[in-house]
Amino acid sequence: QLQLVESGGGLVQPGGSLRLSCAASGSTLDFYAIGWFRQAPGKEREGVSCISSSGGSTNYADSVKGRFTISRDYAKNTVYLQMNSLKPEDTAVYYCAAVLLQEGIAIMESEYDYWGQGTQVIVSS
Repeated sequence: QLQLVESGGGLVQPGGSLRLSCAASGSTLDFYAIGWFRQAPGKEREGVSCISSSGGSTNYADSVKGRFTISRDYAKNTVYLQMNSLKPEDTAVYYCAAVLLQEGIAIMESEYDYWGQGTQVIVSS
């Protein structure tokens, strides 16, 4: 059974950076597409970024384009979300999710089968 654990969240000032990690256990992530989602207080969960199993395809929400970068390390069985130029509106609980998908990316929350517990990101001065 695939299990996902996010880490790397915390409190950061506006303009700062964080790198979130999504570490997998119980199975290799090699054949899984991975997505990052976030949920701010009082708001619905939204997609942030996703990456294909090969790493060759990625997608970003317009609100994070040019600031966030998704990547994966197959040797470490981990997917990362590098977040730069953070803004207060990036404050949210960030979740990673996985779906077995040989090709392509999965954008919709409903496409994912496995979810982590989330990591809190707070952007505030």
